[in-house]
Amino acid sequence: MSIVLYWHPMSSATPIACALTELGVPHERIKIDIRTGEQRRPDYLTLNPNGKVPTLTVDGAPMFEALAIHLWLGHRFGVERGLWPAGGTPEALQALSWCTWSYVTYGALVGRLHVATQGEAVWRNTAQAEAVLRQLSELLALLNARLAQQPWMLGAHYSLVDLVVGSVVGYSQYLGAPVNAHPHVQAWLARVQARPAMQIEA
Repeated sequence: MSIVLYWHPMSSATPIACALTELGVPHERIKIDIRTGEQRRPDYLTLNPNGKVPTLTVDGAPMFEALAIHLWLGHRFGVERGLWPAGGTPEALQALSWCTWSYVTYGALVGRLHVATQGEAVWRNTAQAEAVLRQLSELLALLNARLAQQPWMLGAHYSLVDLVVGSVVGYSQYLGAPVNAHPHVQAWLARVQARPAMQIEA
């Protein structure tokens, strides 16, 4: 199987690179310089019509959207490596739920926070940012309650779910989300980010 990751460092593609490293999956990385617009080249758009990173090709067949890639990696490689629950188990249902929660429920607010604080000046809005931060804190409280009962997202052992959720929560912290106000989340995130596979920069 030939796997190629099209990515750019310090982007939404970085967690995919981390997941491939965590899983020990042989792959090639091709850097797409999103600062110079390489993601809009016609040849790249044939792989990813969104014109974004990440894109993963499997024997030449493309896949895009980070969450889809994460879930595929979990099912394809994670089960046999003990980093993803077997299908048909209660843990598998929780894995799908929390990964989707991080990218959709929590992630939508992270996107709004990015626009309100980091976007073009015309879109920046302090009042909106404060409202989003309150909503993020409510969701972090849910995560905190779960992690108060167990050290990792699925229980006693680290899994790709921790990497996926931790990547989104970590980015939200960078934008100012009140992660430190939720001690179990803060401690868990530090453990996730300390893993060797997460130390990818280029």
